[in-house]
Amino acid sequence: MSGIRLQKLLSAAGVASRRAAEDLIRQGRVTLNGRTVTELGTKADPARDDVRVDGRRVKGPEPHRYFLLNKPRGYVTTRVDPRRRPTVIELLPGVREYIYPVGRLDFESTGLLLLTNDGDLAARLTHPRHEVEREYHAWVLGRPDDHDLDRLRRGVLIEGKRTAAARVELLRPGRGRRADQTQVSFVLREGRNRQVRKMCEAVGHPVVDLERVRFGPITDSRLAPGQFRELSADEVRRLKREVEGTSPAGPPSR
Repeated sequence: MSGIRLQKLLSAAGVASRRAAEDLIRQGRVTLNGRTVTELGTKADPARDDVRVDGRRVKGPEPHRYFLLNKPRGYVTTRVDPRRRPTVIELLPGVREYIYPVGRLDFESTGLLLLTNDGDLAARLTHPRHEVEREYHAWVLGRPDDHDLDRLRRGVLIEGKRTAAARVELLRPGRGRRADQTQVSFVLREGRNRQVRKMCEAVGHPVVDLERVRFGPITDSRLAPGQFRELSADEVRRLKREVEGTSPAGPPSR
C-alpha cells in the first residue's frame, strides 16, 4: 500500500509523538477507513484516507514548532503524569500545538529542554545512534580526584553496562555549608536514565544539583528558570545539521 506509516502521519499531524502514536495503534484506538488498525507497518494517504483516533478524524499536518524551556526543579518531563505531578507542558501557556519533550530531564534536575511537534527531528536527536551531545553542570559532594575523573571519562559500569567515553572537567570547588561540594562539567553523547547521577554515585561523589546547559548546538544562559522561547530559524537549521542525512531508525531513547 502506498502512503506513509500511520505513526508518522499521526506525529506529523500533532496527535502524539511517534512513540505515543505507536502505542495508540497497538491499543486499537486508530481506524483507517473505518477499520481498526493494530499493525505498526500500516500505511495511509492523508489526502485520501479517513484516519481517526478514538473516533475523531485526524487533520492534516500542523506547522512544525520548536521551543526551548529552562526547566525548573519539580516538573515531570512528559505531557501527562499519572501521579498528577506538574508537567513541563504547564510551563508553556498559549502553545496550542501538540508539542512534546525531546528526551528527558528527571524531576529534580533543571536546565535546557527542547519541545517540538516535529516527530522526525525529535527521534533523530534522541536516538543513541546519532550521539548528539548534551552538556551538564553538576554540583557533587566532595572533590573528585584525578582517578575519579579518569574513570568518569573512560566509562563506569551502570546496571552492568559501561557508559560511553565522555568529556569530564572540574569547574569550581567550594560550595555548601562546609565548602564540601565541587562543580563538574559532563559532555555526554548518550542519554541513559539518570546517567550523570548514576555515574557520580559510582565514583563516590553523589550529585547535589544537576543542570543541563546545552543540547547539541543549542544553549542560552539568559533564559531564566521557568521561561521558554521559540527557537530561531538558524537554531532549527543547526539542530537539523546535527543529524543531517540520517533517519529516525526506530523510537527515540528515553
